[in-house]
Amino acid sequence: MARTRVGVLASGRGTDFQSLIDARDRGELDVELAVLLCNVPGAPVLERARKAGVPAVVVDHRPYGQDREAFERQVVLVLREHRVDLVVFAGFMRIVTRYLVSEFPNRIMNIHPSLLPGFPGAHAHRDVLAAGAKVSGCTIHFVDASVDGGPFILQRAVPVLESDTEESLEARILEWEHRLLPLAVRLFAEGRLHVEGRKVRIDARGIDVPPGA
Repeated sequence: MARTRVGVLASGRGTDFQSLIDARDRGELDVELAVLLCNVPGAPVLERARKAGVPAVVVDHRPYGQDREAFERQVVLVLREHRVDLVVFAGFMRIVTRYLVSEFPNRIMNIHPSLLPGFPGAHAHRDVLAAGAKVSGCTIHFVDASVDGGPFILQRAVPVLESDTEESLEARILEWEHRLLPLAVRLFAEGRLHVEGRKVRIDARGIDVPPGA
């Protein structure tokens, strides 16, 4: 059986992408990291791809202006060229259109640093602290055309401490992102995720899924 080919989209540091590389190298994730696509020239994630031997492509969104679909058409060309089965948004800081979603239905996965549906958007940690929430966390979900919407795959709650700053809260949540993202990709690659409307049924037999995920 052919290994699942994964295309990762990222915009920044690439720590979630690194978690996939590390899981692959440890033998815990039997997939092909087919391509890393970055929309920000010079982003640190590109160096991570180079060191890991993952092909990297830059598609700068800025020349496309407000034409998101034109940008996404170029993205899809790259993903098709690399024969991608699953698309993973790992810190990809772009709102996508129905076009991209329709090209990979239930095959785009995103990781978000809050317990969705609470605190969507680009500033989740700031918003959590401003609201005085006692619990935050992370969510891995399939992507639809809404902002941080789509059926949930895995979630993990992380307590918010009285002393927390955005940076300290982010660091604790990142630890769980780096554990859950490789697991979610593995579940997909092994055919263990079944989308039924808004719900994702998981066949976790024989897999160590962390409590609360």
